[in-house]
This record gives sequence, C-alpha cells and structure tokens, in this order.
Amino acid sequence: MAVAELGAVVLDCPDPRALAGFYAEVLGGTVEGDGEWVELHLPGGRTLAFQAAPGHVPPRWPAGEQSQQFHLDLTVPDMDVAEKQILALGAAPLDIEDRTRNWRVYTDPAGHPFCLCRATT
Repeated sequence: MAVAELGAVVLDCPDPRALAGFYAEVLGGTVEGDGEWVELHLPGGRTLAFQAAPGHVPPRWPAGEQSQQFHLDLTVPDMDVAEKQILALGAAPLDIEDRTRNWRVYTDPAGHPFCLCRATT
C-alpha cells in the first residue's frame, strides 16, 4: 500500500507566471495563481507548479561534477514538429545533434532541462 500520492511537481524559477505560461503552451492546461506560487493544471488531473526563487540558478547540463537535479520527459508524436514549436515558445536546445535518438534535450526559459521523447506505438 502506498504511503502517499504525488500532488505536484514543483519547479523553482524567477518568474512563476511566465514559466507556467510556457508549459501551458507546451502541455495544455490552465494556469492559476499569481505571485510566488502558480499552478498549471494539466489535462488528466496532474499539476505542475512554479515557485518564485529570486536567487534561482538553473542546473547545468551535462555536468559530471554537478547534478542536473531532475528533468521532465515530454512525449510527442513528431519530434521535429514539436521542436519547432517549443523553440518558438522560448525553449533552448542543449543536446539535439544526434537526430537518430528517440530523445532530444532542451531547457525551458528558466533553464530547467527537459527532453522531447518520441512516442512509441
């Protein structure tokens, strides 16, 4: 029997509303809140939350001497189409050169790494 249920994944960032808006464009859902805590309520009932961290320092990727802390894997049916869309929204490429892999690495506008992963059928 589980002890707990996952309530939300929370990202520290300098501007919670702006980062919630970025992920709302990428994942859909509705943004609620202003100020230091903003939630993105996703289709299917999951919540991605954003917390103000004025001294936020984004993780470095890849960095053997420093952990990337965590990253999100976002599954998409067409990585090339999704890549164009997320770059237009403000994502930045980190590791996209090997186009034969089933994943590519980017950062969101606050510097958190995330991957686009090819959906498997």
